[in-house]
Amino acid sequence: MEIEALDPMECLLAERACERLVVEFVRRLDLGDPGSVADLFTPDGVWEWPHGDRRVQGRDALRDYFGSRPADRLSRRMCTNILVTVTSSATATATTYFATYRVDGYQEGMAPSRPPTQVGHYEDAFRKVDGAWLLATRTTFLPFAGPTEQLGDPGGA
Repeated sequence: MEIEALDPMECLLAERACERLVVEFVRRLDLGDPGSVADLFTPDGVWEWPHGDRRVQGRDALRDYFGSRPADRLSRRMCTNILVTVTSSATATATTYFATYRVDGYQEGMAPSRPPTQVGHYEDAFRKVDGAWLLATRTTFLPFAGPTEQLGDPGGA
């Protein structure tokens, strides 16, 4: 398989656009409109979790999925070690490590600190569509995960 030679500046711009997608994804989930995360995917985009055989495909299904998150959920995701590999002028892949801090039942103010609910990594495939880089697939691997704590639970905060 022959890999397409890319101009170094084109490659750098593609890497930066894909890194920005990774960060914009979590910003929209944590601070923006979660349903709009679907707009970061290609029309046939997929988010899947191999453990548990969960898979959501297509923008409408993704919008419903992300938009259904509880209104009282407080979350913050920390992403790091974003490694983008540009494979052609219109495709790229990435691996990103993340930790998710999350509680339900949040009203206002500060929630008591706690360990992350999830620690894992994303494996992403990107595709350039009409000049814009989008997520084609996101696969989530969760070697460390637990239930989302409900604030006010007797064993919780």
